Amino acid sequence: MKIAHLTSAHPRHDIRIFVKECASLAAAGHEVHLIVADGLGDEIKHDVRLHDVGAKSGGRLSRMTGTVKRVYDKALALMPDVAHFHDPELIPAALRLQQAGIRIVYDVHEDVPRQVLAKHWIPGVARPWVSRGVETLEDYAARRFDAIVAATPVIRERFARAGARHAVDVCNYPILAELVRDTPWSSRRNEVCYLGGISRTRGIEPIIAALPDSDTRLNLAGIWSEPDLKAALQREAGWSRVNDLGVLDRAGVAEVLAQSKVGLVTLLPTPSYVESLPIKLFEYMAAGMPVIASDFPLWRGIVEDAGCGLLVDPQDPQAIADAIATLLADDARAQAMGEAGKRAVLAKYSWAAEADKLLALYRGLAA
Repeated sequence: MKIAHLTSAHPRHDIRIFVKECASLAAAGHEVHLIVADGLGDEIKHDVRLHDVGAKSGGRLSRMTGTVKRVYDKALALMPDVAHFHDPELIPAALRLQQAGIRIVYDVHEDVPRQVLAKHWIPGVARPWVSRGVETLEDYAARRFDAIVAATPVIRERFARAGARHAVDVCNYPILAELVRDTPWSSRRNEVCYLGGISRTRGIEPIIAALPDSDTRLNLAGIWSEPDLKAALQREAGWSRVNDLGVLDRAGVAEVLAQSKVGLVTLLPTPSYVESLPIKLFEYMAAGMPVIASDFPLWRGIVEDAGCGLLVDPQDPQAIADAIATLLADDARAQAMGEAGKRAVLAKYSWAAEADKLLALYRGLAA
């Protein structure tokens, strides 16, 4: 099939979109295109043809109008069998593409109506109204689209209840070949790491606040989503213990995971995160390191079942500091937890099985 993945907001080499889904579909023999908006030009990589419609300019409103139109125009020009899109702002464009005879798959990365409730740039009094409006639009569209690909079973169940024609969960589990290494524990540094998007709601402020009470350094890598946040944290005492690594490629991520002893995934209890399956949790486990994770019911089941780490109140810097101290003070326990996490990932949480679900969905669309 000729398949076009569409995004107006994500980076071109996004792990879920490009590295996992597009590459898996191309490896299975499909003709795969990816439409992006970053101004970096067209390219062909891993048999995926990337089409750049130009960098996003202006604010969110500009992206949701001008950028979306350029993505739509490019998709219509390609005229694929299937348009597989990844941003809720593309829903109106996707409905128009469907009218042109293109089958539509909506890839839902997060529970957007619940996520809206924590958006700092939306006035607090307006958030419930915006949330309900987004949910109404998503439910309306889901009953018309050919399929919903959900990043978690909870999201899939929500769309199934809304009457989606077909909904499948394709979880964001790691590609094991990238991260699973036989790294000797003795070669790891007495350091912790946080990899991924960096924002207030992802818990970076309590992590930095915990560092003055921790005899360690933090390997920090990822994209800052709030421009003022980094400057503010650089004035905090804990920043002197940060190795600010910037944005890393996949090889760089694997290297940091191999040299650190503990992985931090202490997202704050927002409605969207409580039911999420963060990729960093499984990447830490795949790399053989223990995790310090937010004590959410869903995550508690994963961490306690695997015996791979400690659970904390993500809003409590002292609890985070104590958990770091506990693991770094007991190498034997930390190593055992890391090995247990790796076993769990190998048994249950790998991308290979999720890729099979995606390919099965496309076999159904082809039929």
